[in-house]
Order: sequence, then structure tokens, then C-alpha cells
Amino acid sequence: MGRALALAERAAAAGEVPVGCVVTRGGVVVGQGFNRRETERRALAHAELLAIDEACRALHGWRLHGCDLYVTLEPCPMCAGAILNARLARVFFGAADPTAGAMGSRFDLFALGFNHRPEAQGGLLADRSAALLSAFFAARRKRGGSP
Repeated sequence: MGRALALAERAAAAGEVPVGCVVTRGGVVVGQGFNRRETERRALAHAELLAIDEACRALHGWRLHGCDLYVTLEPCPMCAGAILNARLARVFFGAADPTAGAMGSRFDLFALGFNHRPEAQGGLLADRSAALLSAFFAARRKRGGSP
């Protein structure tokens, strides 16, 4: 999770919402990413999707059996759907997302009876993740809005 936080800090430095994500298999990083929606001007450039894509390329397949995903913010519905489809084993996230969280805050996508259900645990280094997000949005409000 420390590496995901470092990636979130890179996102913030680039003017992106500070979310970082790492995919591991057997404790080895096989994919990583941080938000790049503003930089790349792509709605799909979420940290989780970038990390999952990199992991699929590294492991030469779309099934990420036995892999874990660590992300600093509770995944949104799109990212939670990608986690399901990639067959990730476990998801660990930092801060809850009451606005768009799909792992318990708004709703729990994993509880809807799909054929795959990853284990999920929130709150991992949540204070650090939330502080990074709060500082980013406070600075953005002070500047006067979106990037």
C-alpha cells in the first residue's frame, strides 16, 4: 500500500486526483498506475484500470487469478467491474469514497451475485490516503476549480 500511496503522490504532483494502484502476485508487483484522466484526457485513465492493464500485459492474459490489488481510494463502479472481470483474488483500499465507492460506500458491486467475488478490505492506511485527497481538493478549491 505504501507504493500505491507514492503513486498517488505522483498523480497529485501532475494535477490529477491523487489515486494510486498496485497489482501484485505472490508479493511481486506486476502492474501499477495512478490517475491520468486530466493528463491523457481519457475517462478510462483511472489508476486501477491502468494497473490492471499493465498486469495483464506482464502476465500475458486477462485472468489475474492469484493477484491482489492495492488502491488508495475505494474503487468506483467502472473499476470494480474491471476487478471482477480480471478475476482478481483480493482488493485492499485506503479511503472510503462516499460519492462513488462501489465496495460498500454507495453500494457493494461484489455482493450482487456475479460468478466471481474477490475478497475486499477497506481502511488500509486510510488516514494517509484521505489526507492526500483532502489536501488536493483544498488546494484545487483555493485555485478556483478543476484543472
